[in-house]
Amino acid sequence: MLTRRTTRAGALLAVLTLVSAGVAHADDPPPPPATCGLFNCRVEAKSPGEEAAARPGTKPAGTRGGGGKRKSQGPICTYTLSDPQPPADSADWAGHEPGDGAVYDRRCSYGKDNGYFEITPVWAADPPQQPVVDPAVLAQQAIDTMTLKGPSIGITPKPGGKGVVGMPVYLWTAQTPETYGPNTATATAGAVTVTATAKVSKIVWEMGDGKTVTCTNPGTPYRPEFGKQPSPDCGHRYAQPSSTTPSGKYHVTATSTWTVDWQGAGQTGQLTEVRGAAVDITVAEVQVLN
Repeated sequence: MLTRRTTRAGALLAVLTLVSAGVAHADDPPPPPATCGLFNCRVEAKSPGEEAAARPGTKPAGTRGGGGKRKSQGPICTYTLSDPQPPADSADWAGHEPGDGAVYDRRCSYGKDNGYFEITPVWAADPPQQPVVDPAVLAQQAIDTMTLKGPSIGITPKPGGKGVVGMPVYLWTAQTPETYGPNTATATAGAVTVTATAKVSKIVWEMGDGKTVTCTNPGTPYRPEFGKQPSPDCGHRYAQPSSTTPSGKYHVTATSTWTVDWQGAGQTGQLTEVRGAAVDITVAEVQVLN
């Protein structure tokens, strides 16, 4: 007997309505819990919370280019004739007799935010219409399966250490697929496959002293042999000690803009994701004795 199979049980922000002719999108706020009918499924679950990049006023780590709350993508559903067909006494026939229409496997796949895919047997008098797949929706689903993080912050002085006013500050991030890219993933619905590749195009460093540094590269990690030489590509100098701030430290935020190029079904496009991270550092003023 063919039975419902659900895998990767996870999270879903909104109620999703599936129709045989196409795809319905998620809406906020979420209505009541999941029920499934012949050609529609309503599903509800919680979505993982998003952490802010740093203090209030900075962009959350899980936001897109606009800095707003992420929305779950709608499902993409395809239909395949169940083979073999269920026995005559199976509930999958929904009260119909074998030969009166047929039972189909409906597979609805979701992005990482929604957290799972579902295969459900449904009866239909005629073969269900396959949805027209939007490659841009598939591209976002591919992105949602990636792990894209804010910068893995490297900075001199190190957090917990102490820098000096006027000395060069080096800024950099570790270059991994999760913190800088490239990071690649694919998503498939029916005969359509989309491949998305994400890479950080810039990092904006807010230095906590009112200054901003924009770097279009990962920066150069500091090494002792550099001495007092400034960073060749991504650096800063403080003119005042951090004791001039209310907290006594400079709160440094680093915000990465991920540029995602995708292609599939003869189409191409570009999407943007934003991730952030933050550290606090201490910068002191050198005291000269006469």
